[in-house]
Amino acid sequence: MFKPIPVAIGLRYLRAKRRNGFISFISMASILGIALGVTVLITTLAVMSGFQKEIRDRLLQMSAHTTISRDGEPMSDWQRAVDVAYKDPRVAGAAPYIEIQAMISGPRVQGALVQGVDPAMEPKVSVVAEKMKKGRFDSLAQGSYNIILGQELATWLGVDVGDQVVATLAEVQGTPMGAIPRMKRFTVSGIFEAGYNEIDRGVAFANMQDLERVLRIDGATGVRLKLHDMDQALDVGVDLAQHLGGAYRVSDWTQQNANLYHSLRMEKVVMGILLSLIIAMGAFNLVSSQVMLVTDKQADIAILRTLGLTPRGVMGVFMVQGSLIGIIGTVAGVIGGITLTLNLERILAAIEAVFNVKLLPEDVYYITGLPTDMQTADIVVITVVALLMSFLATLYPAWRAARTQPAEALRYE
Repeated sequence: MFKPIPVAIGLRYLRAKRRNGFISFISMASILGIALGVTVLITTLAVMSGFQKEIRDRLLQMSAHTTISRDGEPMSDWQRAVDVAYKDPRVAGAAPYIEIQAMISGPRVQGALVQGVDPAMEPKVSVVAEKMKKGRFDSLAQGSYNIILGQELATWLGVDVGDQVVATLAEVQGTPMGAIPRMKRFTVSGIFEAGYNEIDRGVAFANMQDLERVLRIDGATGVRLKLHDMDQALDVGVDLAQHLGGAYRVSDWTQQNANLYHSLRMEKVVMGILLSLIIAMGAFNLVSSQVMLVTDKQADIAILRTLGLTPRGVMGVFMVQGSLIGIIGTVAGVIGGITLTLNLERILAAIEAVFNVKLLPEDVYYITGLPTDMQTADIVVITVVALLMSFLATLYPAWRAARTQPAEALRYE
């Protein structure tokens, strides 16, 4: 469609118009609108991706990528499962666990998920040992009946290291007086802080062998795996279950936190669609400027048609001119978005210093800065959408220009 003559004339029309400065102003507004929309969209999606990655990392650093368990019964062969898992080069770590709901009683009462772990093997699948605020993780020695609580859970219960708590487990035992829940007194030997409220307030750790004796079971609830590539979590779990044989349940990190990740992904998609309207506004301005330019250039179009330029060539002139506006706006927006994202933390710090406010309090958000994760795929999609909108915005004005009749256009000239 495009030939050297339409391209040359389109480039000339891109420069300032001497007869109608208002059209130039509208063209500049189109460029700024597209650039602003692209900049805001890139920065916003980078921040949302950063928060999503921050939440995901904080969750996964305290849990495994893949979990393998038996359906409704203890996994007595967990040692074999661990040995088989380590033969897979995709597995970085493996550890058994016992998991049970309990009511923990101190000065106050709070429900929590008590996880029985092997203190020597657990650091291979989680970083709870690195998150200790008080005490040591290896204090969970067999037979000690020690327990490690999350920071929020310990604060709510009103206990500290050295205090004792009573765990009422969600497991009943038969007595002459009927079925009563199993209860055990534990000593608080440590407090950890993961930086995620649901974990800090709802999880406690004890020795796995101690929980086996309390629950009177032989074996673990299952085996947790940490992988080199978390995106292969489900495949690795299924392969391991098939290799072990028998009835096993496989759960990966996307299933364990499905609602959270789906909501975060949906929020990002919806926000992207809404912010795309800013780009659409720039495209509408482009339509307006192109229609006004076509009206202003009626005589030029008629002369070009008289000299032999085809309607297709006339259409190409205005499509080139309008597309260049979109390209300039998009490129400026991409550069602005990347620059703004890379310097966003400095800008945030400057705003806090100037106005003497704390936009992201550490005690509320558990983060020390504004997380960003600029993904190449997001930038590519935004760029393509902006260019596509700009190109579509040129079609109607260019079509109107191609329909111009030379005789009618020159009648009053």
